[in-house]
Amino acid sequence: MTTPTSSLMPTASAHRLAAGKLTRAGRAWLLMSLLVATPLTHSQTLCSSAGRVAPTALLERFINADCDACWQDPATPVARANTLALDWVVPSDRGDEAALSAVASLDALPRLEVLKLGRSRTRDQLETQLVGWPGARLQVARGPVVGAYIGASIELTLPVGTPLDPLIDAPLDVWLVMIETLPAGLEASPVPRNLVRNVLQLRWTKRDALHKSEHILFKELRPMNIPAGAMAERLRVIGWVQDASGRILTAAESICPAADKDD
Repeated sequence: MTTPTSSLMPTASAHRLAAGKLTRAGRAWLLMSLLVATPLTHSQTLCSSAGRVAPTALLERFINADCDACWQDPATPVARANTLALDWVVPSDRGDEAALSAVASLDALPRLEVLKLGRSRTRDQLETQLVGWPGARLQVARGPVVGAYIGASIELTLPVGTPLDPLIDAPLDVWLVMIETLPAGLEASPVPRNLVRNVLQLRWTKRDALHKSEHILFKELRPMNIPAGAMAERLRVIGWVQDASGRILTAAESICPAADKDD
């Protein structure tokens, strides 16, 4: 089997997004560019969750990088309505010799640990129902491509007095995930894929909260590196918030307009 998507092969776009460390000046310029069009505050942004119905479940599909047949398995579970699907390719002990090594993500390892799933299996899946958080509003967004980076943001708004408000005094674990959306049929995949490409893990505590009139606000805006070979026009972000016991309280998914031509 070849790599799961031809977008991972060198292209003019990929060369233009050649990886490299972001200098201090470059980071400052990137963040300034993002702030000019902050995804959560401007309607002309590229990919935002604004106006979308929040998912009620998260389906996570794990494939070991050694198992090329797993990508084509007709028994791959399909995401149900209002369920957000994620595809993690777990690194193999064989390293670059594994069939799916080009899209394997080290970020899959801490996720497996959180979910208490073993790494040795060739495939695994877990569907988690969201607890729900009445009154809470989570938004995520993907900004423009700048060099080898995109801007990504996540924002949680809580009305004062929201149920579970005591969580403000306990840490909230936050996951902001860059995904590459791949259609069904690509490399014989029986289902559409949301391939995990990069992950930002955060922990919000009471000291991170901003109090604005009757609302409590948590917000993060970061540049995220685009892996070599990823097609920028297929990249989106999703995010969720967990409590101290690991329950997923709320999640959000960005959607990119079909006319998005940022790359």
